Amino acid sequence: MKRLKKKSRKVTKAMKKRKVKKSRKKATRKKAGKSKPSAPIVRAQKHFKGILEVQIARVNRIKKVQDWINYAKVKPVIVGILGGDGIGPYITAEAKRVLEHLLNGEVARGKVEFRVIEGMTIERRSEVGKAIPDDVLREVKKCHVTLKGPTTTPKKGDPWPNIESANVAMRKELDLFANVRPVRVPKLGIDWMFFRENTEDMYALGPFGIEVTSDIAIDFRLITKPGSHRIIKMAFEYAKKNRINRVTAVTKANVVKTTDGLFLKTFYEIAKSYSGIEADDWFIDIMTAKLVDEKRRREFKVMVLPNLYGDILTDEAAEFQGGVGTAGSANVGKRYAMFEAIHGSAPRMVKEGRAQYADPSSVIRAGSMLLNHIGYRELGNKLEMALDICGQYEKKLVMTGRSTGASGRDFCDYILQTIADPNLVTRWKSYQQV
Repeated sequence: MKRLKKKSRKVTKAMKKRKVKKSRKKATRKKAGKSKPSAPIVRAQKHFKGILEVQIARVNRIKKVQDWINYAKVKPVIVGILGGDGIGPYITAEAKRVLEHLLNGEVARGKVEFRVIEGMTIERRSEVGKAIPDDVLREVKKCHVTLKGPTTTPKKGDPWPNIESANVAMRKELDLFANVRPVRVPKLGIDWMFFRENTEDMYALGPFGIEVTSDIAIDFRLITKPGSHRIIKMAFEYAKKNRINRVTAVTKANVVKTTDGLFLKTFYEIAKSYSGIEADDWFIDIMTAKLVDEKRRREFKVMVLPNLYGDILTDEAAEFQGGVGTAGSANVGKRYAMFEAIHGSAPRMVKEGRAQYADPSSVIRAGSMLLNHIGYRELGNKLEMALDICGQYEKKLVMTGRSTGASGRDFCDYILQTIADPNLVTRWKSYQQV
């Protein structure tokens, strides 16, 4: 009996020890954060899960092989015109006038068709609560290329609802993954071509950040290997085709190690296939300094960048050419392409009654890129030469944005007169002294 009692006491003590250990383990788990997540964290997890599902589906679409459109086999090539907001309709109308003049014969032969697409205004977009109204997107998709004026993107404090940037939405909807921006100032020895990734980075997920608590707000950044691969490949192919011996990647991979790290890793993987081209990389902060360094800036030729850095650097580069008001850009995908100014809609100019004095050079230069893209290289080159002469060299008319300078219509007439000069090429070459 005594033995049984002792054994029973031992069993009881062992059970108590196990209970104590279990309770201690529970307490340890709670301390280690293994307790049930709080409501804000659950909400954030659900939000992030939704973002990931959309992006994984997008990456799978990117991986599907698509052929580039062959404009030589398309008849007619349909060119859509989107006026946009603010000064957009004014400057886009002048660019349309130039393109119609240059392509007059092609329009008559049924090879090119122009279509004006209405409804891409901030008022209409706010009314329907979408970055691109459905009917506008349907019409855009019927066109092969579009020429687009600047559009207003609402910011916090504006009277408009928080809708996504129309530019960003258009690039995503049409998969316009490459933003191509040339900056050329021969007298300074500058001949830069920027390849900016167009569908990822902060711009892709900027509207989808989350305020986890009143003290914590988080935004998301997206870089994918397929997305990086196609823009980097395009930059190297451009360099190869144009016999350029250097391609430079611009990142901040020393700080933003995961996303920029993936972009940079992909860059050097692709570079191995282009043995005749030097590949190097610079950080965005020092690159902004090197573009203004007279000793170094001429060394750079082709630059490839994620979306946000590309936006910053190309605006800086445009200042050498006469400012963002003079620079155009191409947004290129395999099926569609969109050409636009790189500046904003300048609503203040409209409010103050100065819209007619807005400089149309940016959209007209985008028009020259459009001509090159659809196969009219000679016409595109002539237009670029005329823009250089009128805007950088002769400057017989000066744009001030006010009645103290020329109107957009007058400047457009000046460009058309210059294009008509039979000695245009000789006239342009005479200014090419570095």
